[in-house]
Amino acid sequence: MPVSEKSRSFTQLIEFHIEPRQQSALVAALATQSERLAVRHGGFLSASVQVSDDGRRVLNYLQWQSREEGEAAFKCFEQGGEDFWTLIRAHRATAVTFGAFQVLRSFERNQDDALHCRLNG
Repeated sequence: MPVSEKSRSFTQLIEFHIEPRQQSALVAALATQSERLAVRHGGFLSASVQVSDDGRRVLNYLQWQSREEGEAAFKCFEQGGEDFWTLIRAHRATAVTFGAFQVLRSFERNQDDALHCRLNG
């Protein structure tokens, strides 16, 4: 039975290009911002902050239960825009890229160490 668009999880990616010396502070700021979004908005599933080997790129990954919940959280984020733009300026990001993806399949390892596949569509 097909799963409706509404029930598919949704992922937002924000990639920052920075100087390596800015990495630690940006990672801390993004972790704090992600935690705020998780606490304030329903539908939050997970978040991570990842860095490239060369230290020049930082990726903020946010996953939501639905597109609507992710977009609503991001809209609030934009409306409080000063936090976001301040974050970009404070860490001297030279480029910021946004991406949004509908999750169709995901794999997880269970407690018994077996792989579990969730089919979302």
